[in-house]
Amino acid sequence: MHAIITKGTPLIFAFHGTGGDEHQFAGLTAQLWPGAGLVSPRGTVSENGANRFFRRTAEGVYDMVDLAQRTEDMIAFIRTHQEAGVPSYAYGYSNGANILAAVSFRAPDLFDRLALLHPLIPFAPSDQPGLGGRRVLITGGRRDPIAPLATTEALTAYYRRQGADVSTSLHSGGHELRPEEITALQAAFAD
Repeated sequence: MHAIITKGTPLIFAFHGTGGDEHQFAGLTAQLWPGAGLVSPRGTVSENGANRFFRRTAEGVYDMVDLAQRTEDMIAFIRTHQEAGVPSYAYGYSNGANILAAVSFRAPDLFDRLALLHPLIPFAPSDQPGLGGRRVLITGGRRDPIAPLATTEALTAYYRRQGADVSTSLHSGGHELRPEEITALQAAFAD
């Protein structure tokens, strides 16, 4: 797995969207958190030449066996890059948000703070009490054709039921990142 890795405090894990790579959020991370470390993996699945973190069989239909295996692989990758005593925060956009959410369902202790930008979780995750008290930001567009508002709201409700400290930032547009989401992301990782 290719990745950008730099040292610093806190340690930020950034997960790209479909078609992105490990460089997609390097500049944004440096801008929002100067001096922070960065771990930014590249998805190892190619979908018509576009990098992804796991396979899907159609738009919004996930290969659940592949997702389960790649989630476990990503958990192992994350653990090898964390450092004792250094807070770990993570954010992901679109497909990156989806793998990050899947990681949180299985290993809620990995990150001190989590931001899911335009996630699409089209299945009902199992309860995960380890998410209790975790800070989670979820963003999206009210007219997002890829991550519909109803699924964003269902995921928000899931994290709240688990006892997570959830905040949201929703805009009137589609699947694009907007400035108010970036502001919410920066605030979510502020002390």
